[in-house]
Amino acid sequence: MGAVTSLAEAIKAEQKVKVKWGFIWALWCAILWGLWYIPGTVVWYAPPYGEWAPPLFPGTDPLGEFLAAAVVITTFNAVWVLIFLLVWVGVLGKFGELIRTLRNFTNISKWFWLGAICGGPIAIFGSFMAMGIIGGAFAAAAALVYPVVGATIAKLWYKERISPRTYLGIVLIILGGILIFNPLDMIAQLQNPAAPEVLFLGYLGGAMAFLGWGIEGAVAARALDVSDPDIGITVRFMGEVFYWIIIICPLTAALFGWNIYPLLSATANADAQVWLVAAGITFAFCYVSWYKSFPLIGVGRGQAIAALYGPLAVIFVILFLGGVPAWWLILGVIVAVIGTFIMYYWEGAVVEETTREM
Repeated sequence: MGAVTSLAEAIKAEQKVKVKWGFIWALWCAILWGLWYIPGTVVWYAPPYGEWAPPLFPGTDPLGEFLAAAVVITTFNAVWVLIFLLVWVGVLGKFGELIRTLRNFTNISKWFWLGAICGGPIAIFGSFMAMGIIGGAFAAAAALVYPVVGATIAKLWYKERISPRTYLGIVLIILGGILIFNPLDMIAQLQNPAAPEVLFLGYLGGAMAFLGWGIEGAVAARALDVSDPDIGITVRFMGEVFYWIIIICPLTAALFGWNIYPLLSATANADAQVWLVAAGITFAFCYVSWYKSFPLIGVGRGQAIAALYGPLAVIFVILFLGGVPAWWLILGVIVAVIGTFIMYYWEGAVVEETTREM
């Protein structure tokens, strides 16, 4: 009897340790994700982007010039993230598993490569556009709406039954999104004759962020059930780097005449790269921390804690970049985070209400 009691106590103690580390990993994700918006914003002020007033390459239109810059910055971000993830996989001794996962394209890798399209050329590209025009606080806040997209896809694709609690969370997140985007102020800004010609791309980028990450989460979930999270993240960024370097950069240069390659060369300077390296390492390990938390405290709680990146990003922007965001953006972040907690945090307690139909 004593042995049984000791075993039960040992299991209980181990579970407490798992929960503790699950929250630590999720909190690290929130901190690193929030920090990512600092170098992601500052790089727009580094050479050659710090000289934004005169055309970087005379003869190009402002729209094409800005989009080319966003393509280049996002490409470098993806490359640095992949480098740090490959180092992480090497430290863990999982290169063999990485090769096996890459070979299993039909059942596993294809989902990560599909998720890379949503997360890279849509979400991350959109975030950099928002950071470059409107700022890091808005870019971070706008992405908080992504759970609504994920829940909608889960309902349509996985046939998940959504509980009343989840519906309440969705309503609050949508309300938070309305406050963050503030349509009245957005329309006034866009109609201002003194506004930059590319201003609309900042708001579009914010929408791309929550759409892309919402879709990516639903797509990647198809493979995460049968693969190692550390390997899955690495495969996903291998796909993104492939898309940028092999497909998107050459295609956009050929179709639109954007000065991609001169801008890539101009961005390969120490002032810009130090911020891109900082963006790469924070983003790489925020992803690692996020997925590390899932098996320890569950996907729902992991996503809820990670959503704290929103208010943390606003705090970091105020501390490191100066200026206080508009009150409606701060209120929108608070409402969206509350909605995310209602939607996800207690998921484990109501799993019978939100299960997939068999």
